[in-house]
Amino acid sequence: MWALFIWVSLLLITITHWVYSWRNPKCRGKLPPGSMGLPLLGETIQFFKPNPTSDIPPFIKQRVKKYGTIFKTNLVGRPVIVSTDPDLSYFVFQQEGRCFQSWYPDTFTNIFGKKNVGSLHGFMYKYLKSMVLTLFGYDGLKKMLPQVELTANKRLELWSNQESVELKDATASMIFDLTAKKLISHDPDKSSENLRANFVAFIQGLISFPFDIPGTAYHKCLKGRENAMKMLRNMLQERRKKPRENPSDFFDYVIEEIQKEGTILTEEIALDLMFVLLFASFETTSLALTLAIKFLSDDPQVLKRLTEEHETILRNREDAESGLTWEEYKSMTYTFQFINETARLANIVPAIFRKALIDIKYKDYTIPAGWAVMVCPPAVHLNPDKYEDPLVFNPSRWEESNSNNASKHFMAFGGGMRFCVGTDFTKLQMAVFLHSLVTKYRWDEIKGGNILRTPGLQFPNGYHVKLHKKID
Repeated sequence: MWALFIWVSLLLITITHWVYSWRNPKCRGKLPPGSMGLPLLGETIQFFKPNPTSDIPPFIKQRVKKYGTIFKTNLVGRPVIVSTDPDLSYFVFQQEGRCFQSWYPDTFTNIFGKKNVGSLHGFMYKYLKSMVLTLFGYDGLKKMLPQVELTANKRLELWSNQESVELKDATASMIFDLTAKKLISHDPDKSSENLRANFVAFIQGLISFPFDIPGTAYHKCLKGRENAMKMLRNMLQERRKKPRENPSDFFDYVIEEIQKEGTILTEEIALDLMFVLLFASFETTSLALTLAIKFLSDDPQVLKRLTEEHETILRNREDAESGLTWEEYKSMTYTFQFINETARLANIVPAIFRKALIDIKYKDYTIPAGWAVMVCPPAVHLNPDKYEDPLVFNPSRWEESNSNNASKHFMAFGGGMRFCVGTDFTKLQMAVFLHSLVTKYRWDEIKGGNILRTPGLQFPNGYHVKLHKKID
């Protein structure tokens, strides 16, 4: 009897000590305030709750009100410092490779691949970034402009002959087909397999709770990735066996790099890179475009000003039917303000993770080495101290701003050395699509749709419009 009592007592003491240690992690300094939540789970369940509003996610907003702009928590078993402080967030980005490095939870790397570009560091990351810039850099985009415009014109013509079009899915299809053609020469009309369908299955489970059990959204997400990767691997191996006489896409360039003597590029890294590029290029841009058109529908004055800018471009041409030139694209001042404002309110990437490499002192707090840091762009973008009426869509607020890239108060495309290499490609696609749309079409809303925001992405679901050609 006494032995049982002793064992039970020891067990209770052990559990109590474990729970205490979980809630009060050790630190050589002062940790920010906050809660570590339940043992093992932390505050993961609260973090994954959808946000039906356009405001800062409740998980963040409630804790900022309670603890301040910097607080601690625990997500999927990992201690995390959450920053809604513009200065700390900017510091985190600028100290990449010195005090911090890119990091994401294991559930993320399981989805995007252990060798995805977001999980690589140092020389390998810089090497992959330089590879991507051969496609999405200045020269590559300049060459791509006519094809982007042709694609937009063809899709808009197609949609105008339909009773209505669901914009999110339609724009995603348009951008995916364009990007897949540039990356891997994929033609959905000639392929026996539907590559995009696997990405759709992947996306539907991307923001789900990470239970890898058959039937769950997370399991479907992993299967979608597995199927997409199988297709990409087969394409790569077939291309390596039968090289093309005239290399023309990014796949050809990747194969050349893999086959170089002493190369550091492996097939695994190359395939993870292709997967991430395909996902990031179409999913994020289609979300932004759908929201952009919703904002135009809701604000006739903004639509009028945007239309005037693009009609002026047509009036100033000798031949109104000629395609967009690079100079015309770069002259779209109000359009870029409109895109910035869309990106600010869209908050398509509402959480950016880093890991502390050393103990870091910031103000009165210590960020321990090994802890994750989560930068929260929505809290920065919706800060009323920086943006007057932050929830109001107002492109004119960018007239006096030079924040076309990353700053302390604008991080829609990341920041520091990991500033998104596809930013200019996204802006090009949006600007060209908007040019074709507002100069040639008007539209009616058929169904308003819902904006479901989550810690992962936001989904404008069911936004249908009917396109009508303008009559000269």
